[in-house]
Amino acid sequence: MTEAVFTAAAPRRKWRGVFDYQTLVDFFFWFTIAIGSIVAVEPSPYDFLILITIGLWAFGGFSVHKALLPFIVLLSLWVLGGFISLTAYWHEEDPVSFMFHTLFIASTGLFFALFTAQRTTRRLDLLLNGYAVSCVIAATIATLAWFGLFGDGEEWVKDGRAMAPFKDPNVMGTYLVTGVLYLVQRLLLGDARRLWLVLPSLAIIVTALFLTFSRGSWGAAVVSTLLVAAFLIKTADSKAMRLRVMAGLVGVFAIVSVALMSALTVESLRDFFFLRASVTQDYDEGPNGRFGNQIRSLPMLIDRPNGFGPLRFRLTFGLEPHNSYINAFASNGWLGGFSFIALTLATWFVGFRQCLTRHPWMRQSQVLFSATFVFLLQGFQIDIDHWRMFYLSLGAVWGIEAARRRWLAQREHSES
Repeated sequence: MTEAVFTAAAPRRKWRGVFDYQTLVDFFFWFTIAIGSIVAVEPSPYDFLILITIGLWAFGGFSVHKALLPFIVLLSLWVLGGFISLTAYWHEEDPVSFMFHTLFIASTGLFFALFTAQRTTRRLDLLLNGYAVSCVIAATIATLAWFGLFGDGEEWVKDGRAMAPFKDPNVMGTYLVTGVLYLVQRLLLGDARRLWLVLPSLAIIVTALFLTFSRGSWGAAVVSTLLVAAFLIKTADSKAMRLRVMAGLVGVFAIVSVALMSALTVESLRDFFFLRASVTQDYDEGPNGRFGNQIRSLPMLIDRPNGFGPLRFRLTFGLEPHNSYINAFASNGWLGGFSFIALTLATWFVGFRQCLTRHPWMRQSQVLFSATFVFLLQGFQIDIDHWRMFYLSLGAVWGIEAARRRWLAQREHSES
């Protein structure tokens, strides 16, 4: 029994005495994720390794489950809308480069969906483990750089905000959120065997997250952590587990609060913290600020089925839109804009269902969907359409959905 709408098969390869084909694919996949936080150079190591990983994986054959069709169609229509809007600007280098990068990064989302839809348990473990390693690497570099161990250059710290090995403190902070969720979930589930590894890893990641001084990242970390905890409480196996999760959550926030108050005893940190913690900054306000530009763009976009064209919002308003939903209409036209909104709603629907119903990958889904959920919320205040971590978690959520649907069909078949 199968619900695949497409299958590409190749003979299984094995190198006796060394490792088999799946081990090779698993290694490249894990290593690609683990090194994914090194993005200070372009193209980054991740950009090369993900292409190698996709090629190795595709060589072994794959299938497309029908549950993935909404994701594939909506993602494709969003990208197609961008290329349609690009037609008037093919002679301009930046918009062309922007759209081909969009095609590349969206293709990785499709890969993560197809990849995690099969051998799901093993591949989700590799993904989350590799991602946690990448967060520890990034957080360690960022923290050491903030304390000046690598010099005082702008390539390490931007305006007092940790960002290495990224180019933007906001992206750096948000990248760490999924790692925080994975490790916090390990703590709340009582994974005592790895406590010696989880606690120091979480401590360095949270420290780096704080030092990015990114309001959006702080908010995303808090909201998504509460969401993971709510999912765990709702789906707890017993009353004892529910109480343990609640107590653990209180403990986590108590420790973080004490650490935060201790850090804020340093006057320079305290002043900068409250400056960054303000709801709005100077560049947000006024008719020509971020929010003013967004409001002024709406009637213009209603009159433009193809939007402004990729990367052309800033030519009209002097700033990027800093809103992924407005940018979807501005860069990808009506087709791309409505497709992006539909993809968001569809992802929220399947994600909440995954996190609140029993299936073999419910716990992994609670981490990956919570991250995806807050990324999509951040889309209202920043451009997320080229964030690799967004496509990783988004694709994984849809891969889990395909695996979950296959598991349900197999269970129904065995019971009939």
